[in-house]
Amino acid sequence: MKTFAILMCCMGNICRSPTAEGVLRAKLLAAGLAERVELDSAGTHDYHLGRPPDARSQRYALQRGYDLSALRARKVGVADFQRFDLVLAMDHANISTLRALHPEVSPDKLRLLMSFATRHHAEEVPDPYYGEGDGFETVLDYVEDACDGVVAMLREQLARTR
Repeated sequence: MKTFAILMCCMGNICRSPTAEGVLRAKLLAAGLAERVELDSAGTHDYHLGRPPDARSQRYALQRGYDLSALRARKVGVADFQRFDLVLAMDHANISTLRALHPEVSPDKLRLLMSFATRHHAEEVPDPYYGEGDGFETVLDYVEDACDGVVAMLREQLARTR
């Protein structure tokens, strides 16, 4: 039974947010929490609707054991703010776009993914789209760190709702 829902958001939903979805999905499975958490990703723009994640994102993720091949890009909608308990944006520009879409959203519901990181002290997950391999590695490093923090938060939160 799903008791918590998380949406990962970036600009086009082909690099950072599907990577974050894939990483968190794997970490939830390893933590025994997958059955209790609904997970999805979306973009703030409609540039790549219906397309799979960027081939580079898929390749680098797969090298670390995360399969993103089944994911498809979609655009975030107002209804997502009702459906999801937590909307995690990759950067401040995404936060601004999401706030414009739903100005009343609580700061507890809309946060930067990196606010959960413990090893990396960056505020944002950088967009690797126009770069090369090292950018995709950095995204994975940051996302893995932040997703560990999300799992820790969920363990605590879901323990209270048993």
